Amino acid sequence: MRLVVLGGGESGVGTAILGKEKGYEVFVSDFGKIKDKYKQILTDNKIAFEEEQHTESEILNATVVMKSPGIPEKVAIVKKLVEKGIPVISEIEFAAAFTKAITIGITGSNGKTTTTMLTYHLLKSAGLNVGLGGNIGKSFAWQVVEDSFDSYVLELSSFQLDGIVNYKPHIAIITNISPDHLDRYDYKYENYIDSKFRITMNQTEEDYLIYDADDEAITNWLQNNKTRAKLIPFSLTKMFEEGAFIKDNTMKVSINQEDFKMETEAIALEGKHNMKNAMAATSVAKLMQIRKATIRESLSNFQGVEHRLESVLKIQNVQYINDSKATNVNATFFALDSMNTPTVWIVGGVDKGNDYNELMSLVREKVKAIVCLGVDNKKIIDAFGDVVDDMIEVNNMNDAVKMAQRFTEKGDTVLLSPACASFDLFENYEDRGNQFKQAVQNL
Repeated sequence: MRLVVLGGGESGVGTAILGKEKGYEVFVSDFGKIKDKYKQILTDNKIAFEEEQHTESEILNATVVMKSPGIPEKVAIVKKLVEKGIPVISEIEFAAAFTKAITIGITGSNGKTTTTMLTYHLLKSAGLNVGLGGNIGKSFAWQVVEDSFDSYVLELSSFQLDGIVNYKPHIAIITNISPDHLDRYDYKYENYIDSKFRITMNQTEEDYLIYDADDEAITNWLQNNKTRAKLIPFSLTKMFEEGAFIKDNTMKVSINQEDFKMETEAIALEGKHNMKNAMAATSVAKLMQIRKATIRESLSNFQGVEHRLESVLKIQNVQYINDSKATNVNATFFALDSMNTPTVWIVGGVDKGNDYNELMSLVREKVKAIVCLGVDNKKIIDAFGDVVDDMIEVNNMNDAVKMAQRFTEKGDTVLLSPACASFDLFENYEDRGNQFKQAVQNL
């Protein structure tokens, strides 16, 4: 049994360690450089690896291949594996076979990290023996080796779901769907939507699918396709006998003939989109039979997620907000929608086929100036050049923050919400967010 792992990052190294423990002959291959800490771990575990190349003779003799989510299907080596009929799966698929723990799988274009962290917070605070993994934190496969959790809360990207065959979460959540990563889906939105719904494809009548009933892409899919899972909707506008909704500034969650109520202002998270995240997480807590008092307390003390509408500092009565995690238009829509003061907006990066028209009414209403932070800002300038009074281009974070400050008056907000990927000027969105926070502190 030969396991080949493509990609020597967190998920790849975790899978390699699990594979070795389960008796596979393991080989790790990364077309880029492998970080020193991971190389050390592979060496310590006597796992063979290569970097900056893919040696076909070492890869095409695999029994099974785990492909890291960042590697597209279009890559030559992946195509050759598929042609040879060698299974190419994700870490989630590989690791799930080796654990009896139940999993709560959470996907969506936006809100999945907040919902994942909040769900984990609810279950952990209730004393459950629960792990956190997937697209976040420590590799799921690695935890299957080292820990013995009864349940896992997993954040799942569409790329991870593309690589599943038999995996099924006991509880699945789809937070919302909006166009994202279309470059990986032949620029077909329906392919991306289908990819998200793979989360429910193996679910049975014993399992649950929690979903946003206000989301057009989700409701259309459910009208035209079947899932065997029990459906639990949540909504800001509709009411359900079974599901979650908001009425009279109160969140109500009804599941298995039991009701839970909480005033929305007592919930630590703010903004309409966060009420949805709270409804989804609370639905899980109810399914896991967590006490009402524990749910209330956890919802009221949750700290939120770094780089997601994170308040950094107030300087000369101007609030600086880090929303670096907003890597698509829909996430930035939520951010702008929650602004209550005149806003200087820092935007830009690697465009993933964005349609900025969706933001037009919010920009007209809320944005006084735009700072473009990217290598190529043409689309942003074309979209908003005539809409705002002031617009400037910069190519590093310090300049972005300094220029933003110049446009502000007392009572304004400076919002970093890029709507784009970060790879033109930064390592990743965390690096971008941390540089923003540092630049603000240096003002």
